Amino acid sequence: MKISKEEVKHVADLARLHMSEDELVQMTQQLDTILAYVEKLEELDTTGVVPTTHAFSITNAFRDDTVKPSLEQKRALGVGSETTNDSFVVPRVI
Repeated sequence: MKISKEEVKHVADLARLHMSEDELVQMTQQLDTILAYVEKLEELDTTGVVPTTHAFSITNAFRDDTVKPSLEQKRALGVGSETTNDSFVVPRVI
């Protein structure tokens, strides 16, 4: 086993997870299986393989930041049921 039941219990306690004895045993077995798989992956020769963040080459679809006319303040405030000076009046929330 790569991970002990005590280690799983310690991490569960840190995460404030309350686990029964059966859950601890099951979680230990599952984590051990995952760690064994990761260990198997570490056996692969990855020299010359460029690290990637995505499986496919992607580019961001940024648009040019151009100034455009916006809605005038008076018109924007006109749709509100109640306004004061330059803002909407909303009910107080506590």
